[in-house]
Amino acid sequence: MAVITRYIVVRNGVELDKVFAVKKEAEAYDKMLDAAEQLAQFIKQSDLEVKLDDETIDNLSVFLAKNGPTVTNFLKGVKPYTPPPPAEEAPPEEPAKQATPKKQPAGKVKPKPGAKGRKK
Repeated sequence: MAVITRYIVVRNGVELDKVFAVKKEAEAYDKMLDAAEQLAQFIKQSDLEVKLDDETIDNLSVFLAKNGPTVTNFLKGVKPYTPPPPAEEAPPEEPAKQATPKKQPAGKVKPKPGAKGRKK
């Protein structure tokens, strides 16, 4: 008689169709589904100008979660976009002041660093 261990991911009290032979794979799948659920919530609560049905949002969020490392590489180094303030509220710019160079006293010349004086 053989004993086979199988791992099944259960979400919200419902067993999913996917069966795993390795516990680590089942946990990774569950973690991916958690990320997809958070992405779906984020998309549904956003102020997108496009209306998407729930099934499309769920499929899109699962796709993004499955491809998380690739998506992360695309977004690496991207800073959140913040639109500039309206022109009315922007303070007027002051003209830049020109800096006056420092003058050295006449007759005194500083030697360059590392330069050695010559003997005559």
